[in-house]
Amino acid sequence: MSVGKPNATVYGLLLAFVLGSAFPFYWSFVVASRDSATVSDRVPPLLPGGNFFANAAKVFDSVPFWKALANSMIVAGTVTVSTVLLSTLAGFAFAKLRFRGRGVLFVAVVATLAVPTQLGIVPLYMLMAEFGWANSLEAVIVPNLVTALGVFWMRQYILEAVPFELIEAARMDGCSLIRTFWHVCLPAVRPAAAFLGMFTFMTSWNDFLWPLVALDAGNPTIQVALEKLQSGFYIDYSLVLAGTTMATVPVLLIFVLLGRQIVAGIMQGAVKG
Repeated sequence: MSVGKPNATVYGLLLAFVLGSAFPFYWSFVVASRDSATVSDRVPPLLPGGNFFANAAKVFDSVPFWKALANSMIVAGTVTVSTVLLSTLAGFAFAKLRFRGRGVLFVAVVATLAVPTQLGIVPLYMLMAEFGWANSLEAVIVPNLVTALGVFWMRQYILEAVPFELIEAARMDGCSLIRTFWHVCLPAVRPAAAFLGMFTFMTSWNDFLWPLVALDAGNPTIQVALEKLQSGFYIDYSLVLAGTTMATVPVLLIFVLLGRQIVAGIMQGAVKG
């Protein structure tokens, strides 16, 4: 069955969806470039003002923004690289290796997704304090080095993307197991790994509850620092949205860098599903 070319209606719907998705970001920048009274105007302006850099300077004076930005980059970058690598290794083992208890262990990993994060905060904090990591970035990084969702995602992708015959051919040619993973499996799952990396970076970057508990006010991540802008009796929304706009830039850059691989991974997974 042939598929016809998209018509003007399809392009119109896509354009409306893109504009609707991008408008909150644009409105945040408009408010961030004006004073806080813009939010309560009866006829809100649709064009940016000229106060963005002044509001940004006030954000830098109000909270340790640069330190929080650096902390978030360290945490999100480390967690992303670790999650992609370890999830791919675990997914490869669950999908292509035969060992005793594989099914039970995989079910146990997936079952952890049903446990709410909030239930583990108190014992997790006690454990981090026992290790001497309270109020340090290790407390935020180490518990998130790998995720059950990442393992599940990579295992399902590797099942379809890496044939057993390809692995057997590599082993017959003398490749060790780790070389087979590195040279055969990893290139084949690059789209899925890029999507997992983007999702993990965004999740880690936007994480608020655990960094709020594990870190003190002098060593925050970016989301905790932004929350401090709203802790007073009077909330200056122009400052809050100025900080939010600047905090969104790294996520957009990561999306641009991984965009092609992410789209390829989504489309390939959709076709296989």
